Amino acid sequence: MKPVQKILVIDDESDVGEFISAAAEAMGLECIATTEATAFLAALTPDTTLILIDLLMPKMDGVELLRLLGQRKCKAGIILMSGVGKRTLESAGQLAEVLGLAIVGHLQKPFRLAQLESVLQLQAEPAPPPTPLRPPQPLIADDELRRAIVRNEFVLHYQPQIHIPTGRVIGLEALVRWLHPDRGLIFPDSFIPRLEQLHLIDDLGWIVADRAMSEIPQFNNSDGPALLLSINESVDSLQDLKFPDRFVSLAEMYGVAPANLTVEITESGLIRHLSKTLDILTRLCMKHVRLSIDDFGTGFAMMQQIQNIPATELKIDKSFVMQMSENERDRIMVQKTIEMGHELGMTVIAEGVETKLQLDFLRLHHCDSAQGYFFTRPLPPPALLAWLATYRSQLLHCA
Repeated sequence: MKPVQKILVIDDESDVGEFISAAAEAMGLECIATTEATAFLAALTPDTTLILIDLLMPKMDGVELLRLLGQRKCKAGIILMSGVGKRTLESAGQLAEVLGLAIVGHLQKPFRLAQLESVLQLQAEPAPPPTPLRPPQPLIADDELRRAIVRNEFVLHYQPQIHIPTGRVIGLEALVRWLHPDRGLIFPDSFIPRLEQLHLIDDLGWIVADRAMSEIPQFNNSDGPALLLSINESVDSLQDLKFPDRFVSLAEMYGVAPANLTVEITESGLIRHLSKTLDILTRLCMKHVRLSIDDFGTGFAMMQQIQNIPATELKIDKSFVMQMSENERDRIMVQKTIEMGHELGMTVIAEGVETKLQLDFLRLHHCDSAQGYFFTRPLPPPALLAWLATYRSQLLHCA
């Protein structure tokens, strides 16, 4: 039997606290309501499962309380209440998440009994089983990483990029994996930061570029245009003024047209060594290589970088795309990024598309392309060839 949920409410209007208590107790939930911060903090115990906080209070406001809850490392779910604007509520929610708190809902005052019951019902129902996490990778020694570079133990998985208006596959993003001889497949978040610290990230970049350009021809459809190939490059790799010549020479060696290549640069790294970066990126453009600003919206100077960098593509970060069905601000960010990208003459691609609802929103707002688990996870070459054959067949059948 599920234990009784313990709810704690603070609101400077006592009748609001009484209203919430009555609704909670009618649902079999234990509830304590108070109007004073000191009484609230005294009533807070480790077995408190849900907290409802009014942001606007005369003595200690809700933001100050959130700060104190963060200091106490409170694990209870938190519902924010206020008559202030929705954006202020959402901003307070973001602050709470930064503080390590769990925001489980918002209540815009004045709220109705049905709205209150809806958020409380989530506490009365059994929680879904947690999503299994990828097990943590064992500690990797520096010598292992150096050997991996020398022995070229890295492989590529590719994620298709779909042209939204037609549904056709128009490109592939190359994503690196480490095929460790003993530990199997290791994902990049376990080794990329280490390679950066060891100043080996440029070596990995050339390994990826070489393998991707050698593998891309096998994925092309003889009846259609060549697929675009997107390759992520560290900003550290874009400090060598010889990079454009070497990159294009590698493409020519494998018979890949530079116009079919896209170099992706993360937005957050663009502000470092701007003069060299601009030199190299401009020369890549002159050689007809496409440039994409990856993870757009997550950096600190995005408008400045859009103005500075001769990019041909914007990639909307998946954090906005995946939350836009629930979060109005994320929907607006996605919509306005699409509009801005088009007005600046760039194509726009959305990452992290997982549902038809998300894809329909992107289509409605004329986003050019999309990639994500809704279509497929990144695949190794043999699996990708099989997926492409099936996908193209289905597309042809539906035409």
